Amino acid sequence: MLATLDWIIIIAFLALSMAIGLYYRKRASGNLSDFFLGGRNLPWHIAGISMVATTFAADTPLAVTGLVVKNGISGNWLWWNMLAGGMLTTFFFARLWRRSGVITEVELIELRYSGTEAAFLRGLRAIYLGLFMNVLVIGWVNVALASILVGMFGIPQEQVIWYVAFAMAVAVIYTTISGLWGVAVTDVVQFTIAMIGTTVLAYVVVTSEAIGGISGLQEKLADKPWAFEFFPSIGNSVADVGSTLTITVGAFLAFIGVQWWSSWYPGAEPGGGGYVAQRMMSAKDENQAVYATLLFQVCHYALRPWPWILVALCTIVLYPGLENPGMGYIYAMNDFLPVGLKGLLVVAFLAAYLSTISTQLNWGAGYLVNDVYKRFSAKNSTDKELITASRLATVFLCLLGIAVTPMITSIEDTWKFIMECGAGLGLVLILRWYWWRINAWSEIAATVAPFIGYAISKFYLGWEFPNSFFLTVGFTTVSWLLVTFITKPTEKQTLISFYNKVQPGGWWAPISATQPEGFKPGYLALCWLSGITFTYAMLFGVGKFIFGEYSLAAIWLVTAVVALGLLRFGMGKTKVL
Repeated sequence: MLATLDWIIIIAFLALSMAIGLYYRKRASGNLSDFFLGGRNLPWHIAGISMVATTFAADTPLAVTGLVVKNGISGNWLWWNMLAGGMLTTFFFARLWRRSGVITEVELIELRYSGTEAAFLRGLRAIYLGLFMNVLVIGWVNVALASILVGMFGIPQEQVIWYVAFAMAVAVIYTTISGLWGVAVTDVVQFTIAMIGTTVLAYVVVTSEAIGGISGLQEKLADKPWAFEFFPSIGNSVADVGSTLTITVGAFLAFIGVQWWSSWYPGAEPGGGGYVAQRMMSAKDENQAVYATLLFQVCHYALRPWPWILVALCTIVLYPGLENPGMGYIYAMNDFLPVGLKGLLVVAFLAAYLSTISTQLNWGAGYLVNDVYKRFSAKNSTDKELITASRLATVFLCLLGIAVTPMITSIEDTWKFIMECGAGLGLVLILRWYWWRINAWSEIAATVAPFIGYAISKFYLGWEFPNSFFLTVGFTTVSWLLVTFITKPTEKQTLISFYNKVQPGGWWAPISATQPEGFKPGYLALCWLSGITFTYAMLFGVGKFIFGEYSLAAIWLVTAVVALGLLRFGMGKTKVL
């Protein structure tokens, strides 16, 4: 249980979050751009850290612990593979989002497409993302926080929802008061606290007598060398639990070659979307949008994982045979942290939770107000009325999220459902910027088709991932391509207006015979590849250094330096530096 000092730390953190919200309240009172985009004036470092803080949810360390316990370090390739898509967003899309001038991701639809089908798609995507998908994410983050509260404090399962509701109410208060500025600044504070807390936990557990440092950890796991492997082995069948992550060739291709560009997933949307697009659009200018997104990718993949991974490896020694391996992380907090540090870790998890929930509430409310209420019901509303509606929408999403939370029985199943029901949509979200022939019907088909493909593979054929994933991607791709060519193109005047405003480059020959000055696909590709190489090299170099493999660490870090040099060269040629 927590001591008085622990409670003082927790209360002080909550008071700080509220104080930040009050401090920035005036910046959220002007118009929708002020409330949802911070007046498009966020510095790149605040926007970037805000992105990475949002992806650091209460469930993340527990999920990583589960992956490592089952499959070793290589189990993290289930999410490490998404770096390619993130870097693509950084260099090919961040400036375009900032240049578009829209308030929300789905507002882009009527900038890019024409006709009643564009209006229908905008409303559909606003409800689908801002309400349906948003509430699913809120629900699984709430379930994760509930698991932590039950594991840490022994709160009865039937009562824990009220504690979750209290935590969510804190997020609602400072989000409705301060809009994106308050959310982003509290994100920076919360991310800092969360990283300090998880790093302290890793140090305390690894250096404890039960583990005996890195060398002691390696000795105690000498019979499980698979736990320290950084890369999965590729075989013909999936290995049993208790050996390194062995994946089939099909699964490897799904992760590395297909998933990152084809599947819509919160925080890793192909071409950018959701709160990532919101932060890019909130940056001071186009270059700062690139810097913010690059900072996000590097922090997300190279900075955060190692404290979680180290604790996860220790839980293999400390808590073998857990039915829910992720709970080993909570048990380590309970068993190894002294008074004060235990309160710090609770604050770290609260910070991770609040940074995610506040963002989900803010950008979700943006869709409901800007793209449903204002677009279809209240076109002549004043700014004051729209700000009031935004605050009410935030409260509504909170209440709906709390109501849905008890219905979510498995976070992993929710992840899989979201990933498979967005399979194949990603390519349309990428090509709509660079190919004039994509129209609203293309995107409608790509939004609906994955549900049909998923139902066929899951309930008719009985297929599981990755076969079901490939079928859904193929079915969706064929569907939207057929729909594209049997329907009329977007009206030419709309295409001209979009191209002149955004200047995307690519395949726009019927609209413009010249490419924009800043569009240099070769150098952009160099930035993309060198950014991927730099981030992976940093990730693996730090890991090898931690485990005492200094020669390999040096090779990885030299690779990172070379990749960084190429990245700077490419960014200079594209006028980002």
